[in-house]
Amino acid sequence: MNSVIPVLDPASPQAEAINDLFLQVLLISAVVFAIVSGLILVAISRGRRRDTQPDQNFGSERSEIFWMIGPVVIVIWLVAISAHLIITLNAIPEVAPDGKINFDEVDLIVTGHQWWWEVKYPKSGVITANEIYLPADKDKKFRVLVTSADVIHSFWVAQLGPKIDAIPGRDNFIWLQASKPGSYQGRCSEYCGAQHAWMNFKVYAVTKEEFQQWEASEKQATEQPRLLSPLAAAGKKYFFQATCPRCHTVQGTAAEATIGPDLTHFARRKEIGAGVIENTPANLALWLKNPQALKPGCKMPDFKLSETNLKQLVAYLETLK
Repeated sequence: MNSVIPVLDPASPQAEAINDLFLQVLLISAVVFAIVSGLILVAISRGRRRDTQPDQNFGSERSEIFWMIGPVVIVIWLVAISAHLIITLNAIPEVAPDGKINFDEVDLIVTGHQWWWEVKYPKSGVITANEIYLPADKDKKFRVLVTSADVIHSFWVAQLGPKIDAIPGRDNFIWLQASKPGSYQGRCSEYCGAQHAWMNFKVYAVTKEEFQQWEASEKQATEQPRLLSPLAAAGKKYFFQATCPRCHTVQGTAAEATIGPDLTHFARRKEIGAGVIENTPANLALWLKNPQALKPGCKMPDFKLSETNLKQLVAYLETLK
């Protein structure tokens, strides 16, 4: 789960633009390095001749102008292509006549927490955690509002575009787009505390039809009339008797807190603890038994659950699909 990110394998137009700029700068730098290194070697070679004194050259205006024009042209070119990239990647929405940003153009709101990511789709009302679903489409890009609930974080999906800081009280914007279906690893790239290394997320680029199906299913509240097993029913009762509703939301129930991740469709998620472990019943039991053992310093304490309560909670949470 903590695999190496293929930074030089772009999968979106934004990431490809960044990769192209990197290659251009690398090529220019390599040429400059080769020229300077060659001149140094020539100077060393001539200076090693002990039988003759090197020619004394006190310079000329022509050569000085020549050596000045080259670097100036290179710097101007680098500034131009960098500025063009910045303008291309600008995702700030239009400003309304009253001077306020038009948030109707925002497709995603991502909020950094210590240490997980809250993801909201404002147009559909879908809320999830540590997972972002997008339609894989070269012509469709999502405008993402990135902010923070506590300290400074940094939102980064290396294969899909640049990184951008998540700052408390400030709204930053970035484009998010995937040219082809796949799973793309995201990271927090700004040190934000003890579990900074385990503040990961995934972007899942799927077909347009799969995205529509996912969004429709996420809109449905999980707490609908259904037949629960005796173990899951006991787990539901214990969930609402314990302190769980003081931190989490389960849509359609009295649990509406936002301190921890929304658990409405928890059982569908692929990972627990922002990438710490895979979301399986066995791993869920390990997490509930002692979250601090898997992610020291996380906001969820060790509740010293009995084996009976542990099995009950796992059974109930596995019904939240």
